Amino acid sequence: MESKTSLDMIMFVVPSTLQGQIKESTEDDILSTACAMLKFLRRLPEFKHSIKNFADPERFFYKKNKKYALDLKKSGNDCFSRGLYCKALSLYSQALRVAPSSAEDGGKNLVAMLYLNRALVLLNMGLLVECVRDCNRALAISPSYSKAWYRRGKANASLENYGDAVRDLQVALNMEQSLNEKKKIENELKSVSYQHKDTLSSQDRPNENKSSSGTDEPHQIKIECVSTPTKGKGMASMSEIPKASLIHTEEPYAAIILKEHRETHCHFCFNRLPADMIPCSCCGSPLYCSEQCLKQDGGQTIGNNSRSCAIHETLSDELKKHIADITSANVSASDNHPFFEHRHECHGVHWPAVFPPDVVLAGRMLVKSTEQTEHRSYLSKTPVLTHHYAELSLEKKLEFHIYSVALIYCLQNSHRSEFPINGETVAKVITLLSMITTNSMAIVRMESPDVYGPDSITTSVEQVRVAQAIYSAGSMFNHSCLPNIHAYFLSRTLKVRSTEFVAAGCPLELSYGPQVGEWHWYSRLEHLKDKYAFLCRCRGCTEINLPDLVLSAFRCVKPDCFGVILGKATAQYIKFVIDYVRDVPPMSSSEPHMQVEKLKDEEIDKVAGHVFELARCSDQIKPASCLRCGSSRDLDASYATIEEPGPDIEKLEREIFHDEIQTDTLSDALRALDVLRSTLHPYNKKIAQVEDNIAHAFSLVGELELALDHCKASIEILEKHYGPDHVAIANELVKLASIQLSLGDQSAVEISNRVEAIFLQYYGSHANTIFPFLQDLKTQARELVQ
Repeated sequence: MESKTSLDMIMFVVPSTLQGQIKESTEDDILSTACAMLKFLRRLPEFKHSIKNFADPERFFYKKNKKYALDLKKSGNDCFSRGLYCKALSLYSQALRVAPSSAEDGGKNLVAMLYLNRALVLLNMGLLVECVRDCNRALAISPSYSKAWYRRGKANASLENYGDAVRDLQVALNMEQSLNEKKKIENELKSVSYQHKDTLSSQDRPNENKSSSGTDEPHQIKIECVSTPTKGKGMASMSEIPKASLIHTEEPYAAIILKEHRETHCHFCFNRLPADMIPCSCCGSPLYCSEQCLKQDGGQTIGNNSRSCAIHETLSDELKKHIADITSANVSASDNHPFFEHRHECHGVHWPAVFPPDVVLAGRMLVKSTEQTEHRSYLSKTPVLTHHYAELSLEKKLEFHIYSVALIYCLQNSHRSEFPINGETVAKVITLLSMITTNSMAIVRMESPDVYGPDSITTSVEQVRVAQAIYSAGSMFNHSCLPNIHAYFLSRTLKVRSTEFVAAGCPLELSYGPQVGEWHWYSRLEHLKDKYAFLCRCRGCTEINLPDLVLSAFRCVKPDCFGVILGKATAQYIKFVIDYVRDVPPMSSSEPHMQVEKLKDEEIDKVAGHVFELARCSDQIKPASCLRCGSSRDLDASYATIEEPGPDIEKLEREIFHDEIQTDTLSDALRALDVLRSTLHPYNKKIAQVEDNIAHAFSLVGELELALDHCKASIEILEKHYGPDHVAIANELVKLASIQLSLGDQSAVEISNRVEAIFLQYYGSHANTIFPFLQDLKTQARELVQ
């Protein structure tokens, strides 16, 4: 799927006069520029051609094609016979996306046979629960397939669900016509019956409708939308909030999976797809982890032919009930999600898979608003959100104008009367897109190692953006580079938790992107301005913070001085903040701005005490000058010095990636680290990154004691940037604990307890759901001291 559509190319043919109008436009001008863009695009042949490609239901991405499905099935069979199970699994899954629901292969339903074949692959791969689910899908279409019952029985026996296994094999034996196959089933049934001592109840069967809700907990904190002088609308609590409190839970108003994860994550719950993923049976485009998610999203499930067999009459009542339980359609949509997001996009139209996520999200919000009201007020039911249209770049404004027109044309296919193609409609969509740019939230998943040992240090816990959503209340939380709340997700559900004590009336703010300690101040501002179209004025950008002083600082040339020497950009920032703090009075009592005399703390005094002791300290902030003793450093020579070890560090990173560490490479990296230590400030984040890489490398070659030392050194620096209780530190401590466990070091107990405490602060009772390894980590740590 191409990242750029033909609509993006249209930007280059928009007349310069119209571009000029759009560039200078404000919110009051949107209707005028929308009418002008609509008039231009209606006459453009390229636009008409693009809309036909995107909105024509006959142009499927996964057009139903029996011959293509059979070819894929044959290729899958060939791969299976050669033991290429992963490839066979992929081919059968591709075939399911294009197989017509009514197509037959040798007198049997093709879709059912594909699920049955995939179940056999899953059985051979040891994915037993997934095998059971695929057997159920085959049986939902054709209940009399003896092979499906037999494979289900084999999987259940391996799962030690002997009661179900016996019943499955008894049904298979009754339905099988071949004498040779009957003999095989009889032998299997005898073996399983011998193992079967206690019949399992239906509640003991594998859970076929996966749930990711995890442990929940109540919260009593009431939050309200308030207006702040510097940031407009935001959220606050009228009462004090203790640290680590769950303060908000919410389902999305609308959500969309990101393009790069369409093939790897469920399109409804956004969890990673299992091996037995299922497509929408109508269009084949979206993929789901279960029938429950498919139904919730409005996709079409596989049909249940419910063709009864005369042979059923010979079965006992118990087996008849067993067949009914397995083959009946018992999945229903939850009342919590009355709006089916995929339903209006179904039937093969391309635009939901090709348009940018913001635009698809706007489409879902528009459709939802029309389904919630009887009149044509598209935005009357959508959340009331802020936006910064006037501050958007020309490129972004052009994109919004073009895609707004295209979206209205595409929505005509499913909601013709509700979306008249006129300037007023286009203008409303442009405004909605601007709101989404400022207020949408990224739904993230935590990618982390499943097993901890000597090799696990090569894998860090990582946040991966998989989807984008608008939350009616959640999207109203403002940004801060020093947030006091933390947002996370269980499936689609937003959870918000306080990470520090919050006074009554104080704004509740989360981080939209880089926080203090991650990026430089000026990089954070540039990123937020570019992505969200606002100038950040949070406490992290209007106070002096230790991380902003040391993140890329050089060390003083005097061996006994711990002061920092700043580059030009950082020095300008520090001067600005000091002057801003001194000259600008507080904007509100709920967002106090510190005075210069309050800027010092123990660590800042340690690296820049001399400067902040002076009356007009901003005059003393100079590039190349130590903030503690005033000594000078040649910055040009210093930059050249730290560039020299760059190739050695990059080589080590490549070898870590390929898990091929050479002795010479490690030696060169250690020398590079010495160069950095002699030039950069000890708290410089570059040193922490190199220490971490070297710890990775030593772990991979089995030098765990050395890996331990470098891992600790990296964490000590990062604690200066984030603080000791930040979630980023917990992720680093996981690496440390894994090395300690491998060494049999009892300090792993203390570190694992610290990891758990931090994760509980940020995720509460949901920590073990989001990080399944936590319990294993604690168990292994306890075993060291028993």
